[in-house]
Amino acid sequence: MQAAYIEELGPPDVIRVGELPAPRPGPCDVLVDVGAAAVDPVDTFVRSGAWATPVPFPFVIGRDLVGAVAEAGPGAPGFRPGDRVWCSSLGHGGRQGAAAEQAVVPADRLYRLPDGVDAVDAVALAHPASTAYLALFTHGRLRAGETVCVLGTAGNVGSAAVVMAAQAGARVVAVASGRDAARCRALGARHVVDRRDPDLPLLMRAAAPDGVDLHLDTAGHNDLEAAVELLAPRGRVVVMAGLGARPVLPVGPLYLRGGSVTGFAISHARTDELAEAAACVNRLLTDDLLRPRAVEVLPLTAAAEAHRRMEQGDVRGRLVMRVSASAD
Repeated sequence: MQAAYIEELGPPDVIRVGELPAPRPGPCDVLVDVGAAAVDPVDTFVRSGAWATPVPFPFVIGRDLVGAVAEAGPGAPGFRPGDRVWCSSLGHGGRQGAAAEQAVVPADRLYRLPDGVDAVDAVALAHPASTAYLALFTHGRLRAGETVCVLGTAGNVGSAAVVMAAQAGARVVAVASGRDAARCRALGARHVVDRRDPDLPLLMRAAAPDGVDLHLDTAGHNDLEAAVELLAPRGRVVVMAGLGARPVLPVGPLYLRGGSVTGFAISHARTDELAEAAACVNRLLTDDLLRPRAVEVLPLTAAAEAHRRMEQGDVRGRLVMRVSASAD
Protein backbone atom coordinates (compact mmCIF):
# COMPACT_ATOMS: atom_id res chain seq x y z
CA MET A 1 0.00 0.00 0.00
CA GLN A 2 1.03 3.64 -0.45
CA ALA A 3 1.84 5.46 2.77
CA ALA A 4 3.58 8.58 4.09
CA TYR A 5 6.07 7.37 6.66
CA ILE A 6 9.37 8.01 8.44
CA GLU A 7 12.27 5.75 9.35
CA GLU A 8 13.88 8.20 11.77
CA LEU A 9 12.89 11.30 13.74
CA GLY A 10 13.82 14.62 12.22
CA PRO A 11 12.73 17.52 9.99
CA PRO A 12 10.00 17.27 7.33
CA ASP A 13 12.52 15.95 4.81
CA VAL A 14 12.61 12.58 6.62
CA ILE A 15 9.06 11.87 5.39
CA ARG A 16 8.90 9.33 2.57
CA VAL A 17 5.93 8.34 0.41
CA GLY A 18 6.04 4.81 -0.96
CA GLU A 19 5.03 1.20 -0.55
CA LEU A 20 4.66 -0.44 2.86
CA PRO A 21 3.09 -3.81 3.71
CA ALA A 22 -0.64 -3.55 4.34
CA PRO A 23 -1.47 -3.78 8.06
CA ARG A 24 -3.51 -6.60 9.53
CA PRO A 25 -6.18 -5.98 12.19
CA GLY A 26 -6.18 -7.77 15.52
CA PRO A 27 -9.33 -9.26 17.03
CA CYS A 28 -10.49 -5.93 18.48
CA ASP A 29 -9.41 -3.79 15.53
CA VAL A 30 -10.97 -2.47 12.34
CA LEU A 31 -9.14 -2.26 9.04
CA VAL A 32 -10.07 1.00 7.31
CA ASP A 33 -9.66 2.00 3.66
CA VAL A 34 -8.48 5.55 4.21
CA GLY A 35 -10.04 8.31 2.13
CA ALA A 36 -8.29 11.32 3.66
CA ALA A 37 -6.00 12.20 6.54
CA ALA A 38 -5.66 15.59 8.20
CA VAL A 39 -2.39 17.29 9.14
CA ASP A 40 -2.18 18.50 12.74
CA PRO A 41 0.52 20.43 14.64
CA VAL A 42 0.93 17.41 16.91
CA ASP A 43 1.94 15.35 13.86
CA THR A 44 5.00 17.58 13.48
CA PHE A 45 5.83 17.19 17.18
CA VAL A 46 5.77 13.40 16.87
CA ARG A 47 7.78 13.37 13.62
CA SER A 48 10.47 15.66 15.03
CA GLY A 49 10.69 13.99 18.43
CA ALA A 50 9.48 17.09 20.31
CA TRP A 51 6.61 14.98 21.65
CA ALA A 52 8.03 11.93 23.41
CA THR A 53 5.99 8.91 22.35
CA PRO A 54 6.81 5.38 21.15
CA VAL A 55 7.48 5.45 17.40
CA PRO A 56 7.92 2.03 15.72
CA PHE A 57 9.82 2.36 12.44
CA PRO A 58 8.83 2.46 9.65
CA PHE A 59 6.23 4.77 11.14
CA VAL A 60 3.16 5.99 9.26
CA ILE A 61 2.51 9.63 10.13
CA GLY A 62 -0.84 11.29 10.84
CA ARG A 63 -3.47 11.33 13.52
CA ASP A 64 -6.89 11.76 11.89
CA LEU A 65 -8.59 9.80 9.13
CA VAL A 66 -11.90 9.34 7.40
CA GLY A 67 -12.67 6.32 5.29
CA ALA A 68 -14.65 3.11 4.97
CA VAL A 69 -14.48 -0.17 6.88
CA ALA A 70 -12.66 -2.89 4.94
CA GLU A 71 -12.65 -5.57 7.63
CA ALA A 72 -13.65 -5.81 11.30
CA GLY A 73 -12.27 -8.24 13.86
CA PRO A 74 -14.57 -10.43 15.99
CA GLY A 75 -14.02 -8.08 18.94
CA ALA A 76 -15.23 -5.06 16.95
CA PRO A 77 -19.00 -5.60 16.90
CA GLY A 78 -21.20 -3.20 15.00
CA PHE A 79 -18.72 -2.32 12.27
CA ARG A 80 -19.41 -3.73 8.82
CA PRO A 81 -17.54 -3.46 5.52
CA GLY A 82 -18.50 -0.26 3.76
CA ASP A 83 -19.41 1.72 6.88
CA ARG A 84 -18.15 5.31 6.67
CA VAL A 85 -16.00 6.03 9.72
CA TRP A 86 -13.54 8.47 11.26
CA CYS A 87 -10.82 8.47 13.88
CA SER A 88 -8.83 11.21 15.63
CA SER A 89 -6.26 9.36 17.75
CA LEU A 90 -3.75 7.41 15.67
CA GLY A 91 -0.04 8.12 15.20
CA HIS A 92 1.20 8.14 18.80
CA GLY A 93 1.35 5.88 21.83
CA GLY A 94 2.84 3.14 19.63
CA ARG A 95 -0.06 3.20 17.15
CA GLN A 96 0.70 3.58 13.47
CA GLY A 97 -0.71 6.68 11.82
CA ALA A 98 -3.44 7.59 9.36
CA ALA A 99 -1.62 8.74 6.22
CA ALA A 100 -1.82 5.49 4.26
CA GLU A 101 -4.19 3.65 1.96
CA GLN A 102 -5.15 1.38 4.86
CA ALA A 103 -4.96 1.80 8.61
CA VAL A 104 -5.73 -0.40 11.60
CA VAL A 105 -7.90 1.36 14.19
CA PRO A 106 -8.81 -0.06 17.60
CA ALA A 107 -12.59 -0.41 17.64
CA ASP A 108 -12.96 1.84 20.70
CA ARG A 109 -11.24 4.69 18.82
CA LEU A 110 -13.39 4.51 15.69
CA TYR A 111 -16.67 6.37 15.12
CA ARG A 112 -19.31 6.24 12.40
CA LEU A 113 -19.59 9.20 10.07
CA PRO A 114 -23.18 10.47 9.99
CA ASP A 115 -25.07 10.24 6.71
CA GLY A 116 -24.82 13.34 4.57
CA VAL A 117 -21.67 14.69 6.25
CA ASP A 118 -18.86 15.61 3.90
CA ALA A 119 -15.86 13.36 4.53
CA VAL A 120 -13.21 16.05 4.02
CA ASP A 121 -15.03 18.46 6.34
CA ALA A 122 -15.30 15.70 8.94
CA VAL A 123 -11.59 14.82 8.94
CA ALA A 124 -10.68 18.50 8.98
CA LEU A 125 -12.75 18.97 12.14
CA ALA A 126 -11.97 15.68 13.91
CA HIS A 127 -8.97 16.83 15.92
CA PRO A 128 -9.81 20.51 16.63
CA ALA A 129 -13.45 19.84 17.51
CA SER A 130 -12.59 16.91 19.78
CA THR A 131 -9.94 19.07 21.44
CA ALA A 132 -12.43 21.86 22.00
CA TYR A 133 -14.96 19.49 23.60
CA LEU A 134 -12.44 17.96 25.99
CA ALA A 135 -11.06 21.35 26.99
CA LEU A 136 -14.49 22.83 27.65
CA PHE A 137 -16.32 19.99 29.33
CA THR A 138 -13.99 17.18 30.40
CA HIS A 139 -11.25 19.38 31.86
CA GLY A 140 -12.96 22.78 32.05
CA ARG A 141 -16.18 21.42 33.61
CA LEU A 142 -18.21 24.10 31.83
CA ARG A 143 -21.89 24.29 32.77
CA ALA A 144 -24.89 26.14 31.35
CA GLY A 145 -25.09 29.72 32.58
CA GLU A 146 -21.34 30.08 33.13
CA THR A 147 -19.08 32.53 31.30
CA VAL A 148 -16.21 31.24 29.18
CA CYS A 149 -13.50 33.36 27.60
CA VAL A 150 -12.07 31.88 24.39
CA LEU A 151 -8.90 33.32 22.87
CA GLY A 152 -7.97 32.45 19.29
CA THR A 153 -11.55 32.08 18.08
CA ALA A 154 -10.55 32.54 14.44
CA GLY A 155 -8.70 29.22 14.61
CA ASN A 156 -10.04 25.71 14.25
CA VAL A 157 -10.13 24.78 17.95
CA GLY A 158 -11.31 28.21 19.05
CA SER A 159 -14.21 28.42 16.62
CA ALA A 160 -15.37 24.92 17.57
CA ALA A 161 -15.16 25.89 21.24
CA VAL A 162 -17.41 28.92 20.66
CA VAL A 163 -20.05 26.78 18.93
CA MET A 164 -19.99 24.06 21.59
CA ALA A 165 -20.06 26.43 24.54
CA ALA A 166 -22.91 28.47 23.10
CA GLN A 167 -24.90 25.31 22.29
CA ALA A 168 -24.38 24.18 25.90
CA GLY A 169 -25.95 27.39 27.23
CA ALA A 170 -22.75 29.17 28.30
CA ARG A 171 -22.06 32.86 27.82
CA VAL A 172 -19.12 33.19 25.42
CA VAL A 173 -16.67 36.08 25.38
CA ALA A 174 -14.52 35.73 22.25
CA VAL A 175 -11.13 37.40 21.83
CA ALA A 176 -10.21 37.75 18.16
CA SER A 177 -9.10 40.30 15.58
CA GLY A 178 -11.69 42.89 14.64
CA ARG A 179 -12.16 41.45 11.16
CA ASP A 180 -13.41 38.19 12.69
CA ALA A 181 -16.00 39.78 15.00
CA ALA A 182 -19.03 39.09 12.80
CA ARG A 183 -18.06 35.45 12.33
CA CYS A 184 -17.55 34.96 16.07
CA ARG A 185 -21.02 36.34 16.77
CA ALA A 186 -22.47 34.06 14.10
CA LEU A 187 -20.85 31.10 15.84
CA GLY A 188 -22.58 32.06 19.09
CA ALA A 189 -20.32 34.50 20.96
CA ARG A 190 -22.21 36.94 23.18
CA HIS A 191 -19.34 39.45 23.20
CA VAL A 192 -16.35 39.86 20.89
CA VAL A 193 -13.29 41.80 22.03
CA ASP A 194 -10.57 42.90 19.59
CA ARG A 195 -7.32 41.33 20.75
CA ARG A 196 -5.33 44.27 19.35
CA ASP A 197 -7.28 46.96 21.24
CA PRO A 198 -4.96 48.81 23.67
CA ASP A 199 -7.81 48.82 26.20
CA LEU A 200 -8.19 45.03 26.04
CA PRO A 201 -8.11 44.44 29.85
CA LEU A 202 -10.81 47.06 30.41
CA LEU A 203 -12.94 45.71 27.57
CA MET A 204 -12.63 42.18 28.95
CA ARG A 205 -13.70 43.31 32.39
CA ALA A 206 -16.68 45.13 30.86
CA ALA A 207 -17.69 42.02 28.92
CA ALA A 208 -17.43 39.83 32.02
CA PRO A 209 -17.94 42.12 35.05
CA ASP A 210 -18.31 39.15 37.42
CA GLY A 211 -15.28 37.38 35.99
CA VAL A 212 -15.00 34.32 33.79
CA ASP A 213 -15.65 30.81 35.00
CA LEU A 214 -13.45 29.22 32.35
CA HIS A 215 -10.53 30.65 30.38
CA LEU A 216 -9.29 28.95 27.20
CA ASP A 217 -6.36 30.26 25.17
CA THR A 218 -6.46 28.13 22.03
CA ALA A 219 -3.66 30.21 20.45
CA GLY A 220 -1.13 29.07 23.05
CA HIS A 221 0.12 32.49 24.22
CA ASN A 222 -0.77 31.52 27.80
CA ASP A 223 -0.61 34.89 29.56
CA LEU A 224 -1.52 33.44 32.94
CA GLU A 225 -1.24 36.78 34.72
CA ALA A 226 -3.98 38.23 32.50
CA ALA A 227 -6.02 35.01 32.64
CA VAL A 228 -6.01 34.77 36.45
CA GLU A 229 -6.92 38.45 36.72
CA LEU A 230 -10.11 37.71 34.76
CA LEU A 231 -11.22 34.70 36.78
CA ALA A 232 -14.41 34.59 38.80
CA PRO A 233 -14.27 32.89 42.21
CA ARG A 234 -13.35 29.21 41.61
CA GLY A 235 -12.64 29.99 37.98
CA ARG A 236 -10.61 27.58 35.87
CA VAL A 237 -7.83 28.05 33.34
CA VAL A 238 -7.29 25.17 30.93
CA VAL A 239 -3.87 25.21 29.27
CA MET A 240 -4.23 23.38 25.96
CA ALA A 241 -1.63 24.76 23.54
CA GLY A 242 1.85 26.26 23.48
CA LEU A 243 4.40 23.46 23.72
CA GLY A 244 7.29 25.86 24.36
CA ALA A 245 5.42 28.37 26.55
CA ARG A 246 6.93 29.23 29.97
CA PRO A 247 4.53 31.82 31.44
CA VAL A 248 4.58 33.33 34.93
CA LEU A 249 1.91 31.92 37.24
CA PRO A 250 0.53 34.53 39.70
CA VAL A 251 0.08 32.13 42.60
CA GLY A 252 -1.21 34.69 45.10
CA PRO A 253 -4.20 35.95 43.07
CA LEU A 254 -4.91 32.39 41.90
CA TYR A 255 -5.32 30.90 45.35
CA LEU A 256 -7.18 33.92 46.71
CA ARG A 257 -9.78 33.37 43.98
CA GLY A 258 -9.88 29.63 44.64
CA GLY A 259 -8.91 29.19 41.00
CA SER A 260 -7.15 26.38 39.20
CA VAL A 261 -4.87 25.85 36.21
CA THR A 262 -5.17 22.51 34.42
CA GLY A 263 -2.96 21.26 31.64
CA PHE A 264 -4.58 19.22 28.90
CA ALA A 265 -3.22 17.34 25.87
CA ILE A 266 -5.67 15.36 23.77
CA SER A 267 -3.09 12.63 23.24
CA HIS A 268 -3.59 11.61 26.87
CA ALA A 269 -7.39 11.41 26.59
CA ARG A 270 -9.03 8.12 27.56
CA THR A 271 -11.05 6.24 24.97
CA ASP A 272 -14.32 6.91 26.83
CA GLU A 273 -13.53 10.65 26.84
CA LEU A 274 -12.75 10.60 23.13
CA ALA A 275 -15.99 8.73 22.42
CA GLU A 276 -17.99 11.32 24.36
CA ALA A 277 -16.33 14.09 22.37
CA ALA A 278 -17.01 12.23 19.11
CA ALA A 279 -20.69 11.94 19.93
CA CYS A 280 -20.90 15.72 20.35
CA VAL A 281 -18.92 16.33 17.16
CA ASN A 282 -21.22 14.01 15.21
CA ARG A 283 -24.34 15.79 16.54
CA LEU A 284 -23.02 19.19 15.49
CA LEU A 285 -21.93 17.87 12.08
CA THR A 286 -25.35 16.33 11.52
CA ASP A 287 -27.07 19.60 12.44
CA ASP A 288 -24.69 21.58 10.19
CA LEU A 289 -23.53 23.67 13.15
CA LEU A 290 -19.86 22.83 12.78
CA ARG A 291 -17.89 23.58 9.64
CA PRO A 292 -14.20 24.16 8.94
CA ARG A 293 -13.42 27.73 8.01
CA ALA A 294 -11.16 26.74 5.14
CA VAL A 295 -9.74 23.45 3.90
CA GLU A 296 -6.86 22.93 1.51
CA VAL A 297 -6.69 19.43 0.03
CA LEU A 298 -3.27 18.08 -0.96
CA PRO A 299 -2.17 14.74 -2.39
CA LEU A 300 -0.46 12.20 -0.14
CA THR A 301 2.77 12.87 -2.00
CA ALA A 302 2.79 16.40 -0.51
CA ALA A 303 3.11 15.13 3.08
CA ALA A 304 6.57 16.63 3.65
CA GLU A 305 5.45 19.95 2.17
CA ALA A 306 2.40 19.94 4.47
CA HIS A 307 4.57 19.40 7.56
CA ARG A 308 7.00 22.09 6.45
CA ARG A 309 4.20 24.61 5.97
CA MET A 310 2.66 23.68 9.32
CA GLU A 311 5.93 24.38 11.11
CA GLN A 312 6.43 27.66 9.24
CA GLY A 313 2.92 28.89 10.07
CA ASP A 314 2.04 28.98 6.38
CA VAL A 315 -1.43 27.51 6.83
CA ARG A 316 -4.83 29.18 6.72
CA GLY A 317 -7.52 26.80 7.89
CA ARG A 318 -6.87 23.05 7.66
CA LEU A 319 -4.61 20.88 5.55
CA VAL A 320 -6.06 17.54 4.43
CA MET A 321 -4.28 14.88 2.38
CA ARG A 322 -6.51 12.97 -0.01
CA VAL A 323 -5.56 9.31 -0.05
CA SER A 324 -8.29 7.64 -2.13
CA ALA A 325 -11.72 8.14 -3.67
CA SER A 326 -13.43 7.03 -0.44
CA ALA A 327 -12.99 10.63 0.73
CA ASP A 328 -15.58 11.74 -1.85
